Amino acid sequence: MGTVKERGLPGRKVPPGPVSFEEYLEWLDEDTWAEWVDGKVVMLSPANAQHQDLGGFLLNILRVYAEAKDLGKVLSAPFPMKLSEVLRGREPDIVFVAKEHLDRLKDTYLDGPANLVVEIVSPESRLRDRGEKFAEYEAGGVREYWLIDPDERRADFYVLGEDGRYERRRSREGLYPSEVLPGFRLKEAWLWQDPLPPVLEVLQELGVLS
Repeated sequence: MGTVKERGLPGRKVPPGPVSFEEYLEWLDEDTWAEWVDGKVVMLSPANAQHQDLGGFLLNILRVYAEAKDLGKVLSAPFPMKLSEVLRGREPDIVFVAKEHLDRLKDTYLDGPANLVVEIVSPESRLRDRGEKFAEYEAGGVREYWLIDPDERRADFYVLGEDGRYERRRSREGLYPSEVLPGFRLKEAWLWQDPLPPVLEVLQELGVLS
């Protein structure tokens, strides 16, 4: 099998499959974006500047909010989330793990579903995020799933219903109230501002900073 560089990505040899999740973790490093799907290593394309900026913005406000409210931990990719029910090791852009589930957090991966997953959609990932990952996160028990698409200026929010299926939630007057982060309301207008709003101003608006 060729190197990743030959496929247009920074160069590392892709392990010949099939590999176990443990072998995937042993091969993976903090600079490599790859997922474990049906026993195979699948490389991910590098994120563009817009993706990085928006991801960093959301990571900062979610992390500070969760810490200030003592709700749990917020992490960002690359950090695999193992979903045993569907034999997947995905690297979501952002995950929130509630305090009562921090036992799932291992040194190099999350062993089980996050309470919240955020995926920032790119043209390359759109079908995967809205198709494969949607089904996997639903089956794997991810309680809340945000799909943020900056190109289409579209934000979709899903919460697991009592039947184990995702139900779409709507924002209210441009604000989305998270069901797993009590009191957190995401203003959709923040996501499409250019430049993005200052993080400190957003945290003040959320009532975290005075």
